[in-house]
This record gives sequence, C-alpha cells and structure tokens, in this order.
Amino acid sequence: MLPLLKWIFFMKDIHNLVDSHDGIGLAEFVKKGEIKSEELLECCIERAEKVNPEINAIAETLYDSARKATPHEGLFSGVPTFVKDLFAPVAEARMTNGSHALGEARPGMDDNLVSRLRKTGCTFIGTSTSPEFGASYTTESTRFGPTRNPWNTKHSSGGSSGGSAALVAARVVPFAHANDGGGSIRVPASCCGLFGMKPTRGRMPSGPLTGEGWGGFGTAHAISLSVRDSAALMDLTAGMDLGAPYASPSQSMSFLDATKTPVRPLRIALVESMDPWPSSPESLAAVRHAAKLCESLGHAVTQAELPVDLYQFFDQCFDIIGTNTRNYVELLGQMRGKDVSLDELQVHTRIMLREKGNIGAVQYVRAIESMHALGRRFANLMTEYDVILTPTLAKPPVLIGTLDVIDENKYADDLIQHYHSYSPYTCLFNATGQPAMSVPLYWTEQGLPIGAHFSGRFGDEETLFSLAAQLELAQPWFSNRPKVNACS
Repeated sequence: MLPLLKWIFFMKDIHNLVDSHDGIGLAEFVKKGEIKSEELLECCIERAEKVNPEINAIAETLYDSARKATPHEGLFSGVPTFVKDLFAPVAEARMTNGSHALGEARPGMDDNLVSRLRKTGCTFIGTSTSPEFGASYTTESTRFGPTRNPWNTKHSSGGSSGGSAALVAARVVPFAHANDGGGSIRVPASCCGLFGMKPTRGRMPSGPLTGEGWGGFGTAHAISLSVRDSAALMDLTAGMDLGAPYASPSQSMSFLDATKTPVRPLRIALVESMDPWPSSPESLAAVRHAAKLCESLGHAVTQAELPVDLYQFFDQCFDIIGTNTRNYVELLGQMRGKDVSLDELQVHTRIMLREKGNIGAVQYVRAIESMHALGRRFANLMTEYDVILTPTLAKPPVLIGTLDVIDENKYADDLIQHYHSYSPYTCLFNATGQPAMSVPLYWTEQGLPIGAHFSGRFGDEETLFSLAAQLELAQPWFSNRPKVNACS
C-alpha cells in the first residue's frame, strides 16, 4: 500500500508542475532529471482522459506509440503535445482532415513541419479535431461531433484549430500544433483565452506534399499558453523547406530573444469595427481595453481605417477557397480510386463546391491578383504604422451549432454573411501574408475570452513577439483557468 501512496503523491506533484509551467519550464525539469519524460507523458495522458469526454477535442489517441518513442534531444525534450488532424501527416497517425471522405487513411509519413516539431523533443500523444477541410470558424465535423469550449461547453472552441485550442486551454498540454488559412490559429486562441501567432507567409515549411494552401493563405504553427513557447517553437521549426514556393524575410534576432527585448514605442493603428459587420459591445470593450493597455505601456494608438471592401474581398476569397476545395476533392478521389460523393461531404463543403468550385480560370486569376493588390495597399499602410490592432472576432465565442450549416439551398453570399459576420478581420492577413497574433487580454461578464488581434509588417514577427511579451507581463493570463480543466 505504501508504494502506491507514494506513487499517487508523486503523480500529484507532476500534475502540479504541469498546472504551473509552460513547455520550456516542463522540459527543464526533465533535463535536470527532476522528473522523467515517461512520467510527464503518463501525466498528460491522464489529463487528456480526464477532460476529453467534456470537450471532445481528440481525433485519435497515440498513447501506445508515444510510450514506445524515445524523445529527441531538444529544447522541448519530453514535452507531450498534439498535432492537428488537418493536412499535417504524422507517421503513426491516420489523417482525416475532419471528413468522412478520408476513411482511415494513414499517410505513413511526417510532413516537414511535423518532422521539425518532433525534433524539438516533443512527444505526440494524439491528433486534435478540426472541421471538414478546415473550412469553418468552429470545430463541428459530422465525423467527430462538436469540440466544446473549456470556458463554457455550450460554446464553441473556435476553428479550425478548435481541438488544439481546447486541449491547451484545458491544461492537458502547454501547446499544440495548429494551422491557419483564414484565422484558424487566432480564432480558437481568442475563443479559448490563449496566445496564437500566425507566421508570415513563407516562414514555415509546407512540404513535401503541399506547395501552398488556399493560394498562399495557409500556414502553420502552434497555439500556446505562453508567448515564449510560441517564439521558441517558431525558432526551431521555421525556415524554407526544399522547393518552397515562398520565402520570408530573415530576422535580426531569434524570436525567443525578441520576447526578452524591450519593445520600442510603437505606432498602433486601431480599427474597432468594420462595415458591413460591426463589432459587438463585448468585442468593442475587448479591443478598447487592449488599446488602453498599449497606451499605458507607452505606445501611440490612433484610430484608422483599413483599405479594403470587406464583402468584395470575401467573395474573391471564396473564389480561391472553392477552387482549391474542388481540386483537393478530385485529387482525393484519384488517390483512393473512387470519386468522392456529395454524401460523404458536409453541407458547407457541398455549397462551396457548387457555388465556387467551377469558376473560370480568368476569375481565379483575378481573385489572386486582387489579393496581391491588397497586400500592396496594406504594405503602404504599414509605412505609417508598426502594428494594426482589431478585435480578433466581432462577437464572443458562439454557441455550438451557430455556424453549423445544414441548409444546402444556401448560396455563397449566405456563407460569407454566416462566417464573416463572426470573423471579419483575421482572413485579411492571410491574404496579405502579414504575421498576426491573438492575445488573451479580455473576458466577458459571462466569463468568455475575446482576444485582441495585432498584425505587423510582412516578415516582422519580432515586433509582435516583443509586444506580446510586454502585454503578457503587464496583464498575465497563465493562471486564468477555464471551468473544464485538468488541473490537480
């Protein structure tokens, strides 16, 4: 009985460490020999099993392969994490992309970012849920069911990296892999009270199977509890891979060093709301709180307008997304030797294929060229400002089912209104390629988080990481815990 009691108390001590430390901190305990990587692994598995019945954030558990694996030597050696189940092959996992259409497909390989993440020393204990093909701001696939927000399980954890965000927010792991083609890192980070950085276009590897996602909109990184974990992960995983179609500017220092470097006074353009989708009172309160905090830290905040017609912008975004979806669905049919039937796809995917999946080549080229023109207009704006500040979302986290599309008779215009009245800002910076982050600085009276969204110049993650670290120090969020959490 005595050895069992000792084990129980010892595991409780490890849980206490996970409760109070980020990934860098936990890896340091492993490195010093104060805990074993195997013990940390079992602790995080226990935490996952504790909360997942309530949040439904795991697509596949990889516990057995994790127990057999020997972590690479690296900054995060022994730290468990999850990889998002969306266009991110993991050698030991299936890849469903949140869709019935992929069945039990197992690519049997790592993509380049996953490989680099593995070499940081992380141990993969599972894959996290996503909506079908990542095309929603909530995570509610018919394959896995809705992923719920740990702050209030009646609400969504966001999308499309909702599984990763829910697991990090519930304190299962300190960070998790995520990707972002229109806000899919930043929206779930906002919904779950976490830090989420979308890197500059070309900063992260996308191969070997993918050249670009959604016409250059897509990129990948992580959602994390701490700013420094995000910065260190980017240091270790960023950089062009062989044959990459894009390159990003080199940085003057490591991203982790940027979090330790005092940020100079910044010129911040404040955009509180945009037509035709005004910000809710809660989102206005969130962005104004962030603006006041920035001013108190010595930054100059000025009201500004963004040079874009939002409705026209999203119509052309859908041209790009619909065409890419058509291409992927047809390729999937070829790979499996059987065409994908509409019955295998969710309603929003069917609408996108019908409305935007068959546009002409000229219309597609015009959409791409309009995004390039937008990038130049925003680059010109960034000669006047260092950072753009908006709400991450125009509304607090929505109730489960709010963004689920069930009426196949809807049109593309209906989908634009449906999705982008909720998230009118984030996709702009996928189109321009600029780095952007959601920072958790505000909670509503109902206890739901709303992030502040900051975007910097193309290639300038350093300034954003420096600012984020300053905000984190001024208003710490690490100890804020949702109702559903794995803490001891």
